[in-house]
Amino acid sequence: MEPIAIVGIDCRFPGAPDTRAYWDLLMRSGDGVGEVPRLRWNAEEFHSASGAPGRTNTTKGGFISDPDAFDNEFFTVSPREAQAMDPQQRLLLQSSWRAVEDAGLAPQSLAGTSTGVFVGIMGNEWAQLHLTDYDHVTAQIGSGNGYCMTANRISYHLDLKGPSLAVDTACSSSLVAVHLAANALLSEECDIALAGGVNVAMTPALSIFYTQAGLSSPDGRCKPFSSQADGIGRGEGVGVVVLRRLKDALADGQRVYAVLRGTAVNQDGRSNGITAPNRWAQQEVLAAAYRRAGVEPSDVTFVEGHGTGTALGDMMEVKALGHHHGSRTGKPLALGSVKGNLGHTEGAAGIAGLIKVALSLHHRVVPASRFSAKENPSLKLREHGIRLLKAPLKLPAQDVVAGLSSFGMGGTNAHAVLASAPPAAQRPADDTGGLGTAVFTLTAPGADALRRNLIAQADSVERGRLPVGALAWTSNRVKSGHRYRFAVGASDTAQLAERLREAAADDAVLTRLAGQPAARPETAFLYTGQGSQYPRMTAGLYRESALYRGFLDEADAALAPHTGRSVRDLVLAGDEAVHRTQWTQPALFAVEFALGRTLEALGVRPSALLGHSVGEYAAAVLAGALPLDGAARLIAARGALMQELPDGGGMLAVRAPHAEVAARVADEPLVGVAAVNGPQATVLSGDLAALARIEEELTGEGVRTRRLQVSHAFHSPLMEPMLERFAAVADEVGGDVPRIPVYSTVHGRLLEDEPMDATYWVAHISAPVLFADAARTLLDEGVTHAVEIGPRPVLLGMLRTLGAGPAQVVPVPDEDAGSDRLADAVAELYRGGVDPDWDAVYAPRDRVGQPLAPYAFSDRHRYWAAHTPSRTPSAGPVAVAAQSAADTRVADAPAPAAEPVHPAVAVLDVSRGRADGPVARAAVEAVGLVGGYGPDELSPELRLYEDLGFDSVMVMELKSRLEERLTGLGELTVQDLLPRLSTIGDLVSFLHELDAVAPGSEERTA
Repeated sequence: MEPIAIVGIDCRFPGAPDTRAYWDLLMRSGDGVGEVPRLRWNAEEFHSASGAPGRTNTTKGGFISDPDAFDNEFFTVSPREAQAMDPQQRLLLQSSWRAVEDAGLAPQSLAGTSTGVFVGIMGNEWAQLHLTDYDHVTAQIGSGNGYCMTANRISYHLDLKGPSLAVDTACSSSLVAVHLAANALLSEECDIALAGGVNVAMTPALSIFYTQAGLSSPDGRCKPFSSQADGIGRGEGVGVVVLRRLKDALADGQRVYAVLRGTAVNQDGRSNGITAPNRWAQQEVLAAAYRRAGVEPSDVTFVEGHGTGTALGDMMEVKALGHHHGSRTGKPLALGSVKGNLGHTEGAAGIAGLIKVALSLHHRVVPASRFSAKENPSLKLREHGIRLLKAPLKLPAQDVVAGLSSFGMGGTNAHAVLASAPPAAQRPADDTGGLGTAVFTLTAPGADALRRNLIAQADSVERGRLPVGALAWTSNRVKSGHRYRFAVGASDTAQLAERLREAAADDAVLTRLAGQPAARPETAFLYTGQGSQYPRMTAGLYRESALYRGFLDEADAALAPHTGRSVRDLVLAGDEAVHRTQWTQPALFAVEFALGRTLEALGVRPSALLGHSVGEYAAAVLAGALPLDGAARLIAARGALMQELPDGGGMLAVRAPHAEVAARVADEPLVGVAAVNGPQATVLSGDLAALARIEEELTGEGVRTRRLQVSHAFHSPLMEPMLERFAAVADEVGGDVPRIPVYSTVHGRLLEDEPMDATYWVAHISAPVLFADAARTLLDEGVTHAVEIGPRPVLLGMLRTLGAGPAQVVPVPDEDAGSDRLADAVAELYRGGVDPDWDAVYAPRDRVGQPLAPYAFSDRHRYWAAHTPSRTPSAGPVAVAAQSAADTRVADAPAPAAEPVHPAVAVLDVSRGRADGPVARAAVEAVGLVGGYGPDELSPELRLYEDLGFDSVMVMELKSRLEERLTGLGELTVQDLLPRLSTIGDLVSFLHELDAVAPGSEERTA
């Protein structure tokens, strides 16, 4: 068959809360078995050392910790629904999310795709306990139980549209699920498949069955193929793998743990008992798997056996393996079983074994099999060409083939043949391009979740010692999609870990480095004018960022034919000639062109542009109004022609309004208003003697003034002698209508289908720079972020004088700024809602996926059923939630009655003059009852669907509860109610509207 890649793994087994811990448990031959937790049942009550009927012969088993913990808020599941859900559904939801992340995919990115879900499950004890308690059956209990829902719940919450089904073939369920998932990929029913298994023991029922059938181990441990073997010990766990066709995984550069080469499933048929293993069927399923994989038995290095530790089961399995491998005298088949570490995880047994084999192939070592030191002599392993793994088996570097068996108690057998992954593509050596500094990102539904995951990532970063660029690139792709956005630049992993921990520990830092964008951002680029230049401007960025370096080189090449020397070299060398107008203007143009193009290449695409004086030239290129070579020719001519003008001109900044200053120079033919930068910021330009007279008058009147250090009187009548020669060049260059909106500082407004042509650029020289007018118009359009494009920030300060404005971003604050400051700007924009082109941030060698810590779910909320199975009929189960210091819920019982003035009611009704209105109180109480929310958990802005997890069933119940409480309103119709369920506040407003026209409203509101 076509090979299938395992690209993502997550699991949770006894003594191993995650995949990393699972591998550690296996490598140290750890024991996950312990006493039955009191949360499940009172094991002592059912224990009988003699194995009397109706009792168990053990008080031990392999149990996972905290199966009652569930981060319902993450999945927008109401507390009432979470309480009703089978814990197996909850575990699978969280494990599936983490497995998809481990595959290098953002789980939200799968929404709407044909991704399939295949779940193996054998027990449904939660349903047995709840669906037989008829007095407490609710709609949530119905949807919270049932085998199908274990798979369907995953598809629903991740919005997956591919096949979604649960499989029960007893102990082989999850390996059969993998078999079905692989076939669905091969038939192209889906392109990605999640396959897994789960088992949670809620009652002692199976323990009693195993004891009565003579299959239960007294110490609760499986001892596969060992002389100590004395039966089955029960185990729990959950595991999920992400599968893709190998060719697709390799094409997308995904990490591949191992490859499924062939799978097969068959049945015992009518054999020596429905629960008894059948050697011949097992032999045939092995042969079928080998045929599909295209391998010979001699190719198989090791097999993860079913290995339950029962006399008959182990014997049949060894004989079936020996049929195929008995001739291997020189190189016996290595055999082990993870059940020795965990117990028999029943519906999750196949996935537990699959993950063990995949990790063994990935790490190139097979862990020793627990209890293998004393093999069962009656099995005659050596005669069957088999040996138990008494020590870890180091695997060779070349391709290795392994097998995995999982046999169902009812006779459905499965076998899989796996192989080591093909050699990973060599990491590209190409370090061209890229920003130069990594930007690590993380998202979460809330601030607490963000803190929790920052710590988890910091721990992982410190432990892994992987390249910071590759880690950050992976975070950009995988850790996305939630409301809270965190981003920080880092040059190495030590700095990254430090910044992650700092943000988690300090609320002020977290507030600064995280954002909650409410809408799509509108970003404006503001291009700085003359006066912001300095020697070696952006030299640090040029040195560190290949991306910026390429664009500055491009601008320099365009300018060189018109300047006669390299503007780039002049700037980087620290030449003071950069202050001469002839070089200032081309140098600023080159730097600003390169900065704007760099940000654009990084995915920061402006919705508006504004340039101050010569800043408009780089803006015009980005807007598509001028080609690069045309703009380079114009700016070079402009600077050279101005440099040729005679000395004798100057500029004066005046702290006064434009109108007042303009009146002052009305009778001065050699002086004009050069710029209007703010309400109290006007610049005059012209003849030095005239400026001196005006300065003296203004100073005498108490008006503050400041001489500007310039070579010429820009934007003044003194520019007249150069206009004709410049116009000739401008006519040849031409100009088009901007494709990106440009707020012109020539006109002080938005250009509307007006070309930035020769006429525009000639007027641009003498006309005043109407920055304040243009910027005010820009702000009125709702810009959310202003990014200053220039060697140092100048315009953002002017922007603040115009009143409350957008968030301000500074990519280059000074001459020492390197790529870290530009990375900080990208991070700030991301926090504000911009979605950068992350590939452009990194050189090709860093665009390689790396393992990140999986999402750290909250364990604050606990949901469990306090059923105490007994030999005598009980008065009926009472569902309660486990309590923690942070959260106490009673989820199946009615929600607590509202306080006299419910917090949400007080906020909702105060504007109507009714601080404790009956309508609002009834609405909030009804929402709380339906969802299982306490009084302090509801507020007006909460959305019923997105925040509180309401669905159509809950809406119908809400309707009924509202009608019960608000009898005077008459019957509510669903058609009227649905459009008004966006938020609790909207619901209350709607009910007030109905109440205002209903009979008797005066009495209710008096």
